[in-house]
Amino acid sequence: MRRYVIRRLLSLGLSLLVASALIFSVVELVPGDPASFMLGTGAQPDTVAALRHELGLDQPLPLRYAHWLGGVLSGDLGQSFTYKTPVAGMILDRIQVSLPLALMALMLAMAIAFPIGMFAAARRGRAGDTLVMGATQIGISLPNFWFAMLLVLIFAVRLRLLPAGGFPGWNHPGAAFRALILPAIALALPQAAILARVLRSALIETLGQDYIRTARAKGLSAAQALSRHALRNALIPVLTVLGMQFSFLLAGAIIIENVFYLPGLGRLIFQAITQRDLIVVQGAVLVLVAAVILVTFLVDLGYALIDPRLRT
Repeated sequence: MRRYVIRRLLSLGLSLLVASALIFSVVELVPGDPASFMLGTGAQPDTVAALRHELGLDQPLPLRYAHWLGGVLSGDLGQSFTYKTPVAGMILDRIQVSLPLALMALMLAMAIAFPIGMFAAARRGRAGDTLVMGATQIGISLPNFWFAMLLVLIFAVRLRLLPAGGFPGWNHPGAAFRALILPAIALALPQAAILARVLRSALIETLGQDYIRTARAKGLSAAQALSRHALRNALIPVLTVLGMQFSFLLAGAIIIENVFYLPGLGRLIFQAITQRDLIVVQGAVLVLVAAVILVTFLVDLGYALIDPRLRT
């Protein structure tokens, strides 16, 4: 197991290095000049050149990448062109919203998906299975931003039970938690529908294996065989989907963050792109890629814990 973990850690480090080079190169190749954008179309060429020199944009690309990578390794992601504040601090402020939101949505999706996925698998081909699969198909088809606006209309406008948007900060934990409930539900339900269908398919395939029939022959009920034996062996594809969903929930919640006016990481990237604040885009995207790679590493460890054969 130790050798397996070391190999995965080396792969993680190499992936981060390659990802940093790709992120820096792609962002630098985006058309437009940050200095010209900041000064406006009427700026004089010498003024633009002076600002480019101040921002370090006139240096060769490899030198700028090496300088940026050195800062990243020391925890310094640079300074925002627009706000003149450290990028790391901006990302830390925003991730305090995006990370709890993603975790809440993922836990809610699991709490919904596991029971209904197991219910549908245990009743394959029956009315309950058909009803659950129809509901999950509707959940996948509905756009989450439309569902988010529906939640606002019902629970914030009409019933006045939850806030319609905004985030008060974690200095008021109760209010902060209430502000994330509706966004988390809007993000969780489509993901729960996907996860339930994956779990159902994996369980149905597992329930047809010989060891399940042997367990039934030894006296276990269908529910006991499903929960004790089939569920664990069906978790590998489910873990894959969970890893992908967490990455999406962390990085892809920009529409929901805009609907609920949440100061999250996705919204920060959107604002930085519109303002040509490339150093913020590079830092935020690198953090998201690092989160995805870390989640993939944890999923691989989960594979090895579930199925010892995968350790070799």
